[in-house]
Amino acid sequence: MAPARLHTSIMMAEKQRVMAGSPVSRATSGPINETEFLVQTGARTMLREAVLKLLEARPEEPTAFLADYFEKLCVGSGTATGDKGAHLLGQQRINRALWYLRLAHHSQRTAFNNNLSMAYECLSMGGRKKKTGLTGKNYSEVLSRICQEGELPEEISSELLRKIRCRDHEAVPFDIFRYGVLTCFVLLEFRSKVDSLFSVLHEKGPADQRLGKAVLDTLEEALVTSDLFIPASYLEAGSKLGPDGLALAMDKALLGNSSEAVMSRNQFLKDACALFLYKVKPVG
Repeated sequence: MAPARLHTSIMMAEKQRVMAGSPVSRATSGPINETEFLVQTGARTMLREAVLKLLEARPEEPTAFLADYFEKLCVGSGTATGDKGAHLLGQQRINRALWYLRLAHHSQRTAFNNNLSMAYECLSMGGRKKKTGLTGKNYSEVLSRICQEGELPEEISSELLRKIRCRDHEAVPFDIFRYGVLTCFVLLEFRSKVDSLFSVLHEKGPADQRLGKAVLDTLEEALVTSDLFIPASYLEAGSKLGPDGLALAMDKALLGNSSEAVMSRNQFLKDACALFLYKVKPVG
């Protein structure tokens, strides 16, 4: 099933390229060899890009991955008729952009930046491959989708988006797009790591509020010493939360007045994310 889907997707993608204005005319003056055909139709470049993406992602099912890749390529080459068609095409391009953004982890800088560029180009295209630019509406929707798919709580995602979104009809440059997308992904990973940290506090029973507060204070200090204008630095700040530093802070907290108060996981995550959000530089 997958090979048949892959063949169909490749044929559709190639047909879209030819119809959109391929250098090869429909009636050639004479036969051309295989190499010339691949170059003139753009197939060689298209296949090379597909293989590079395959090597970056290294999926468990390469055939299914390639089928999905060429299917997304077909979507990006479509045209829209009417308001309904334009809306559908816009949603398809957003889905394709999100697919690119999921291909590589943001710590893989070269691959991630390349995929960011591909996603931005995809979102900036209008009908018949005309470049119209990325609007604030589509940019904000991409950010919202990243937060939703990462299961970020509504109150946290709303505060984040308030800081990094643009107005609907505002033109969004690539640097802003990169900053917003990267900030969303880093916050999702930050929250995941904080959740793991709480699991350690909760390992032997209810999480003591004093210990939770001590850990949050240590986390805040680590964030303050990082470069606040580079989202990835939040993860680097985590390296300062080593076992020795945390153990010292927790021992200090336990030496204080005894308390039976406990801290819930939700409260701990909410307070930790608030520290992160406070450091996020607003767009504009």
